[in-house]
Amino acid sequence: MLTELYIENLAVIEKAQIPFCRNFNVFTGETGAGKSILIHGINAVLGQRVTKDIVRTGCNKAVISALFQNISENVRQVMEELGLPCEEELLLTREIFVDGGSTARINHKTATVGALRRLGEVLIDIHGQHDTQVLMSSDRHMEMIDRFGGDDSLLLAYQESFRTLQKKAKRLSTLVKQSQEQQQKAEYLKTLVADVERVGLKLGEEDAIAAALDRMEQSESLIAAVRAAASALDNDSGLNAVTLIRDAQDELDPHLELIPEAESVCQRLKTAELEILDISDTLCTLMEEMELDEMKLAKLQSRSAAIRELTRAYVCTGDELVERCAEAKKTLQNMQNNDEEIRQLKAEKSRLLTEVSERAKALSQWRLKTAERFTKSVCEQLQFLDMQGVRLAVAHEAGKLTIQGMDRMELMISANRGESLKPLAKIASGGELSRIMLALKCVIADQDSIPTMIFDEIDTGVSGRAAQKIGIKLEELGRVRQVLCVTHLSQIALMADHHLMIEKTIENERTSTKVKPLDFEGRVREIARIMCGEPPSDLILESARDELKKQHPDLV
Repeated sequence: MLTELYIENLAVIEKAQIPFCRNFNVFTGETGAGKSILIHGINAVLGQRVTKDIVRTGCNKAVISALFQNISENVRQVMEELGLPCEEELLLTREIFVDGGSTARINHKTATVGALRRLGEVLIDIHGQHDTQVLMSSDRHMEMIDRFGGDDSLLLAYQESFRTLQKKAKRLSTLVKQSQEQQQKAEYLKTLVADVERVGLKLGEEDAIAAALDRMEQSESLIAAVRAAASALDNDSGLNAVTLIRDAQDELDPHLELIPEAESVCQRLKTAELEILDISDTLCTLMEEMELDEMKLAKLQSRSAAIRELTRAYVCTGDELVERCAEAKKTLQNMQNNDEEIRQLKAEKSRLLTEVSERAKALSQWRLKTAERFTKSVCEQLQFLDMQGVRLAVAHEAGKLTIQGMDRMELMISANRGESLKPLAKIASGGELSRIMLALKCVIADQDSIPTMIFDEIDTGVSGRAAQKIGIKLEELGRVRQVLCVTHLSQIALMADHHLMIEKTIENERTSTKVKPLDFEGRVREIARIMCGEPPSDLILESARDELKKQHPDLV
């Protein structure tokens, strides 16, 4: 339970050391005195989100510490989960700095805000306006029914099967997807191998064909040059070197007697003719030796085109394609066949789906029975809280399987006799919601292990006899749980075992809020103020004193 709360430089609270009793504690004070700041402080030390503007103006940081004693087994388990030593006392501390940062400590050791929050979940249950909105949410109604039932074995068994089903279904989905992707990949690899083998591509072949074609193209140009040279020396057209030499000889022969010196020239021309004829024969022989193999060229060009088409299709070179083909064959050989595991998973998924469905039905039946007891218990509490004609039921709808089962449950209420049942969120007033929430807290309290309960705005929209009944119910709740309540009503304040007053003062032109425990006479004056305002009359003071004596004769 929460034994003491220390607050320093939190908004208008400069410094406050607040003790609590183990039963029913109540806070009262003028409107605007700082009661909401107190709740903010408790939220902060429990790891909830805070903003830097909560730090008192002119201060560097705010400090909130909460001391807990009589640590429950549930809290000890959480401390073990967090790796914290279990001690007889638990001290939580939160420092909020003006720059927006914060630090956390657990038993004087540095911790995370998340650790504070995790401990806060099992230390204190705070009911405020937000929780009333939660009550309006049908999604939370089934959660309350489960908590009331007190036996989570069916839910845990269902969730275990459901998670196993999810795991198997996820594995199956992964394998099916992998199988589809693998099948697509295998088809691609098979096509690649077939294409390479169809063409018969060999390592280095692409480069060898390119080189051969290059040589053949060069040979063609060389043959053309030799053919032109041979033709220039001797051809059928008469325009060649041999014909010209013979013409020269024919011109000189008739005049050799007159020009004896020309004899040697003619001889030289004859020699030149023979030399040129020999050269021409040599060139013709060379040309025949170099003659291009047109069939071989066509074959190489066709082969080159086929390889080029293949390499373009796979965007790589011929050698790379041969290597990819070899790798593809290895990959195809090593590809895992998941068909058997897929078959087994399908069978397991089918079995688990049946199991989960059966467990969901069993859980649903348990919830329906629990809902009957739940609504009956809540109605009994509400009748005590002056909602005599109230009827409460649970609308049930079975839907798809989720982690919470197959049920959708919503609280239906008829607040007045003769009215039909309607969704709680649509018809409940503020005062009715306050009493319904209190009734719910009361019926769940026996199943709840959280030692401390805080009620803020539980008296919204109520007064008179209903307020008195709320006070009685909070006092009853305080016998099994520590209860802290912020209230504006004297009927509730009268029932408290421990009364703290929140008072705003002005000192040195600064507003400051103080929290102080009240003795018997202090309680008399505060209750009288709540009853009729300031200053209370002697009659009101005496009435407050009598009521307080009646409720707490041991205080006199």
